[in-house]
Amino acid sequence: MQSARNHGVIIVAAGRGERASGPGMGPKQYRHLGGRAVIARTLDAFRAWRSEIPIVVVRHADDETLLREALAEEANGVLVVTGGATRQESVLRGLEALHRLETPPQFALIHDAARPFVTNGLLDAISAALEEQSDAGVIPALPVAETIKSADPAGHITATVPRAGLYRAQTPQAFALEDILEVHRRAAAEAGTEFTDDASLYEWAGMPVRIVPGDAANIKLTWPGDFEEAERMLASDQKPTLPDVRVGHGYDTHQLVPGDHVTLCGVEIAHDRRLSGHSDADVGFHALTDALLATVGEGDIGSHFPPSDPQWKGAASHIFLSHAAKLVRDAGGRITHCDVTLICEAPKIGPHRDAMRASIASVVGIGVERVSVKATTNERIGFIGREEGIVAMATATAVFPFEGEAQ
Repeated sequence: MQSARNHGVIIVAAGRGERASGPGMGPKQYRHLGGRAVIARTLDAFRAWRSEIPIVVVRHADDETLLREALAEEANGVLVVTGGATRQESVLRGLEALHRLETPPQFALIHDAARPFVTNGLLDAISAALEEQSDAGVIPALPVAETIKSADPAGHITATVPRAGLYRAQTPQAFALEDILEVHRRAAAEAGTEFTDDASLYEWAGMPVRIVPGDAANIKLTWPGDFEEAERMLASDQKPTLPDVRVGHGYDTHQLVPGDHVTLCGVEIAHDRRLSGHSDADVGFHALTDALLATVGEGDIGSHFPPSDPQWKGAASHIFLSHAAKLVRDAGGRITHCDVTLICEAPKIGPHRDAMRASIASVVGIGVERVSVKATTNERIGFIGREEGIVAMATATAVFPFEGEAQ
């Protein structure tokens, strides 16, 4: 199977969507469907397929606030660019943005923001077709089932069009990034025609395009009735969507020895002692690392970074925490909350609490409002009370796509 980084996604969201929206309702990609913005559902569909796939959203120049409100935390890791006067120009800007990435993907999947029901099965079929014939574009399409008529401006039928070999094109349409970018650049410079989809540009350039079977559920929300149908689809979905919420716990302790500072949750605090350990002995980060690893059943920090390995001597513990967070994301999880409790007599944690929360949020990749840091003493009891060591306890919460059936 091709890796996430072998693919990149362009979500085209620069249109006005006037046919689907009534007065004051705004562009259709920002309307709510089942309580969530359409574009957020579309983004989720690709994240569910490949959790770390690079995604470019091409928005209208006037929609910065609408997009920010629609995506909220889902915007993490999304590259946003401003679209042009036409869909074709907007797609070109998205392709240029993918091309400028430090490691550009091999393939680009170009998708309408208003198609929120794209499935893993359809995306897998497109990916397999790309792998089989990388020099051809790939589009999902459905055979035309209805009788097709052509008519004059007055509405009088002029001909019945044979439907054999006719298809209704869907998105995402997928191409080798370098090829589709070059074709778009040529069309922008040479062609006087506005192309209705990206496969049309390949056809204009004399390049092959393959069809894979489309999905009838992969509807494009174009008319008001489409939203009604989409709500019915959500309400009648036969796959139960029980939330897969996992909570992991972590615990760590390190001995205090003479020194000049301690590092807790990534923050250096002046102190007359230091924590002794093979790395920087950051008990807060260590406990939280174990908590995150627990949500994906990946053992403990020692199994990934053994203290017997000299390369981790004196290492900054954000390395360990970042690794654990990546494992959660790679497993399809979304980290929703982190909580750390520090137990010590000294130093005082309160003055550094906000810095610790910001440090955790930055390493894990979540909003600081989803991070809690608390502290308590041990009332001078035991080794903590004697200031011989510091203990940290942590809890991490992550939500994963539900893959089973309700029981």
